[in-house]
Amino acid sequence: MRRSNEKPLKAAIEEFLDSYHLRDKLNQAKIIAAWEKVVGEMVAKNTSQLHIRNEVLFVKVNSAALRNELLFARNKIITSLNKEAGGNVINEIVLT
Repeated sequence: MRRSNEKPLKAAIEEFLDSYHLRDKLNQAKIIAAWEKVVGEMVAKNTSQLHIRNEVLFVKVNSAALRNELLFARNKIITSLNKEAGGNVINEIVLT
């Protein structure tokens, strides 16, 4: 017999994330953690200072040639990163 205030752990965690508005931060952390997996080790070594603001991922790129390659693959990278995060977290990438 369940008491009225008992709930599964998953539901309690989901409720906690929503009540303290942590879901967005958690998804942003997932995007940044998935960067190397999505773009590969070589690209990840030549990029830095990843951060997300207003659904835009900002990435500092060490070389102009790499920046151009990433610009061509931008839509694919956005799709892959959002898939890794499990939702629509970013909709643009700015390469600096």
